[in-house]
Formats: sequence, C-alpha cells, structure tokens
Amino acid sequence: MTTTATQIDLPPPFPDHTQLPESDGTFVKNFQEHPQSLILTDSIGPILQQRHPDGRYAIGQDCGIYWRETSPPEKGAEAPDWFYVPNVPPQLNGEIRRSYVLWREFLAPMIALEFASGDGEEERDATPLSVSAQGETIKPGKFWVYEQIMRIPYYGIYEVKNGKLEVYHLKDVYYQKLKPNERGHYLIAPLNVELGLWQGSYQNQTQLWLRWWDSKGNLLLIGEERAEQERQRAEQERQRAEQAEQKAAKLAERLRAMGIDPDAND
Repeated sequence: MTTTATQIDLPPPFPDHTQLPESDGTFVKNFQEHPQSLILTDSIGPILQQRHPDGRYAIGQDCGIYWRETSPPEKGAEAPDWFYVPNVPPQLNGEIRRSYVLWREFLAPMIALEFASGDGEEERDATPLSVSAQGETIKPGKFWVYEQIMRIPYYGIYEVKNGKLEVYHLKDVYYQKLKPNERGHYLIAPLNVELGLWQGSYQNQTQLWLRWWDSKGNLLLIGEERAEQERQRAEQERQRAEQAEQKAAKLAERLRAMGIDPDAND
C-alpha cells in the first residue's frame, strides 16, 4: 500500500515574528525606560488615530527589529527603546507582534528613539558591517544599521543621565543632525509634531521626560492630563453657571425692590 502526500509542510524560507526571539535576555537599562515609553505612546495616540483611522500602525517599545538572518538570531536585530511604523497592522494573523521583521514587511519605522543610560556612545556607533581578517563578522553599530540598512527617516538619542537630546534626519544617504527650533524642540515633519524635553512628574518620578508637542508648541497630553483638563473645564463651566445664576437672582431682587415683577409676562 502506498501513501500519497497531499501536503508538505516546509518551514518558511525566512522566519517570521513568531519564530524569532522576542527578548535577548537583558534587563531594561533603568527605571525611567518603561514609563518613558508609556508617556510617548499615550500622548501621541490621538494624533496617530487621526492619521490612521483604519488603525494600521504599530508602535514598538524595546522591541526587536530583525534586519538580517544570523545565528543566534538576536545578532541580526536591533531593539530601539521606542519606534513607530506607519501603514502596517498592529497585529499579524490575530497575534500580538513579538518583534518586527523587515524581510517580512519591508516598511521601515518612521522614527526610532533610544534612551541612552550612558553617554550615547553605543547609540552613535556607526561601525559598518564588515568581516575581519580572520573571517569573523564584525557587528555593526546601531547608528549605521538605522542609517544604512533600515533607513529610518528620524532617529533620536536621549541621554537620560545628562538630559541631552539629539535628533537626526535621513537626507539622501546619511543622517544629518537637526537643529532645535526656538522652543528647543525638533520638528518631526511627517507627523506635524515636535519632540523635546519636559520637566515634570509622571508615575511617581519627577525629572526630564521626552515628550511630544504639536507644531504650535502645545504639549500633547497623556490620558490623565486630558482627564484633568476636562475636569477643570467642567468645574469652570459649573462656576460660570453658578455666577450667572447668582447675578440673575440679584437683578431680580433689585427689580422687585423697584416694584417690578421680573417673572411677569409682557
């Protein structure tokens, strides 16, 4: 008796996000890193929802971007602390993204941000991919990968310890360092927003935070701030209504003192 195979399950020629490691096993670099990502994502959410009413965009937070196949796989990935990719679904085949695989989707992030715990040397490393005289592959620097391979249009480096922010814009072949505007912010033109530093408190930490503003210099608020703003607006409306009611009552009292009935119909 012979059996005819009706289907042959072959592994895909290139692995996807479900087959690649979602972590390299390292710890986050500092206590600010996670809340810093959250404040960026929360505040820009309404802008991205307007820009993508179909919901087709993805945000990565300390998530790997795989750009070449290596062994082990992690050597072929970089993990920006925060990045945004337009025009891609937030999930793949109903699954939450574990990583972002360039050879599967081809679309580069529009912006990548790194929160440097040191002096930014690692984040500015422009060492190109090369092979040593002994035939060993020399690991390329993060800056070079973002600039020459991924071709990410905007790249920001925030030195947390020093409170220093640099933003680079890809023009032609190379990154060019942008100059801040009069507000000390950097315009991210495709999103019509500005990136800068803000002193304040968030999640029980008071320090400098990387934040977004609109092109007019108005701070993009997080959910808690939007709720507080709405609460204050409602309270102001209540006070105005109360003052108007008191004013009307005093006017009616004066009219009655003059022998005029304010409730009488003409």
